[in-house]
Amino acid sequence: MSSAVTRWIGFRHDGQPGFGRLDGETIAVFEGDLFGAPAPTGRTLPLAEVQLDLPCRPSKMIALWNNFGGLMEKQGLARPAAPLFLMKPANTFRPSGATVTVPEASGRALYEGELGIVIGRVDGKPGRDLSEEEAAAHVFGFTCINDVTSAAILKADASFTQWTRAKGLDGFGPFGPVIATGLDPATLTVRTLVNGRERQNFPISDMLIPVNRLVALLSQGMTLEPGDVIACGTSVGSGPIPNGAVVEVAIEGIGILSNRFA
Repeated sequence: MSSAVTRWIGFRHDGQPGFGRLDGETIAVFEGDLFGAPAPTGRTLPLAEVQLDLPCRPSKMIALWNNFGGLMEKQGLARPAAPLFLMKPANTFRPSGATVTVPEASGRALYEGELGIVIGRVDGKPGRDLSEEEAAAHVFGFTCINDVTSAAILKADASFTQWTRAKGLDGFGPFGPVIATGLDPATLTVRTLVNGRERQNFPISDMLIPVNRLVALLSQGMTLEPGDVIACGTSVGSGPIPNGAVVEVAIEGIGILSNRFA
């Protein structure tokens, strides 16, 4: 990864979708394919004049379980031999700033602040059956994720833990506000705040399966498409979201994902 950090943002302006490079409070507008050869249009827009949108449109979000040492030790879990994961469907995706409605039937919703890996495109090599070296080239950048869960649904049936249903409700996978490239993930820290009060603070260096190895292992037999997002898992401090609360997932170098839960 390069030392220069670039932040790519999705937006809507005058009802039209767009994307660009965020420079402070100004967006340099681009066109084309973010994961191909995006071209600058020469236009700029003030950030204050746009509505935030998703920074990309994943074909899938892969969400990890038991991938941080702190949580593994707290819950007395065994170190996984391979990634333990589930899929979050597209109806869960919401941009920063969106309000998420928690259905009454879902009961208590839980926040989980996480780092997201965004997959890019490498000409001549699909994102499948990758070595760790190849996986590194397929990592486009990083984003913030709130992997929301319905605690009531998760274990409602003793015969089957309902991961997909509990984590697959509308709006239960917000991510953004940008995709940042050029970051060293091992230096990052995830902070989660509920109504301004810090609830989670954990280092990405505590990941049991680090970024490049994780991407390589997930690609074995499953193609990772450009724009796909991998939610790296959470650590200690996950908890309930009070009705009406604003939950923020903050990662320095990326920004703050902020959503209200009604």
